[in-house]
Amino acid sequence: MADKVYNFGAGPAMLPEPVMQKIQQEWLNFQGMGVSIIEISHRSKEFVAVLNEAQSLFRELTGLPDNYRILFVHGGARMQFSALPMNLAERVPSRKSLYVESGNFANLAAEEAKAFSHMEIIASSAATNFDRIPKITLEEINQDAAYLHITSNNTIYGTRWNQFPQTGDVPLIADMTSELLSRQIDYNQFGVVYAGLQKNLGPSGMAMVIIREDLLGHASRQTPTLLNYTQCDKDNSLTNTTNTFAIYVIKLVLEWLKEQGGVKAIEKLNKQKSARLYQVIDNTDFYHGIAQPEFRSIMNVSFKLATEELENKFLQAAGAIGLYALKGHRKVGGVRASIYNPMPMAGVEKLANFMTEFERQNR
Repeated sequence: MADKVYNFGAGPAMLPEPVMQKIQQEWLNFQGMGVSIIEISHRSKEFVAVLNEAQSLFRELTGLPDNYRILFVHGGARMQFSALPMNLAERVPSRKSLYVESGNFANLAAEEAKAFSHMEIIASSAATNFDRIPKITLEEINQDAAYLHITSNNTIYGTRWNQFPQTGDVPLIADMTSELLSRQIDYNQFGVVYAGLQKNLGPSGMAMVIIREDLLGHASRQTPTLLNYTQCDKDNSLTNTTNTFAIYVIKLVLEWLKEQGGVKAIEKLNKQKSARLYQVIDNTDFYHGIAQPEFRSIMNVSFKLATEELENKFLQAAGAIGLYALKGHRKVGGVRASIYNPMPMAGVEKLANFMTEFERQNR
């Protein structure tokens, strides 16, 4: 195994090395307290300061408007597949929720919503095996719906929404798990943005929910306390003992992102990283991209080789030189390079050069 390993895993994904070093330095003695961050009370002034600072940093980095609330919630993004319809469906008499099916997790979100709302899929790219984002017009969006849900970046297929749909009076909800903070967005376009931590924010198991204030207060009576966004907001995400370590890591990741120049600077770098890999793919018929070019993600680059045997050889050779976790998702196969914010350009260059050399040796 190579000394330097670059982790291209889709999630849990790599964290910035300075963040890992900071965690190591403070592990046994957080802020001179003589105890670890995982040992102090979630209601202590020291931890509440960490939580509040994470919220402040996120607002600063994103320009989040004042009428949006930031929640740290349990269960990752998939728990929100249930929590969203529980919290939003009853804000309108129809209890209707609209979904765009653009990949595996979009489909899972829609299926979960069936139990808590009158779910309707209004657009899908399933017919082309999710190689693109389906088209949707304002006229197709029923204005009596509680919300419209999209998955802004599709980790498995390597597609993303480059332009978000106009939804009229219907709040737009976006699962941004695999791309939050990777590009600048106008949060005013959304009623809710949510993301699991394990791509660009921190360890797995929790999620961030960014919700417009007017969408609070509509939870159904059957909504469990820990899934009730209004209660979570009222308690500043401390309704019960939260994952203090995860929120601490979020703060460190946001500090690191600020040091890199913020979201604008990281978006520029992310575009350069993905362009380097797509350049290799497009300049040959040896590799075949899964996503249609106009819908390509800058976070997840998915491609195939001519045979499964050749793909396995590629993955084995890549792993031997420190290019880790490149195997594609079981639903698609092939190769997937997840190049989230912490992935340095050096890792992408090593992969790109390996791809060129592997083609030369195996064509």
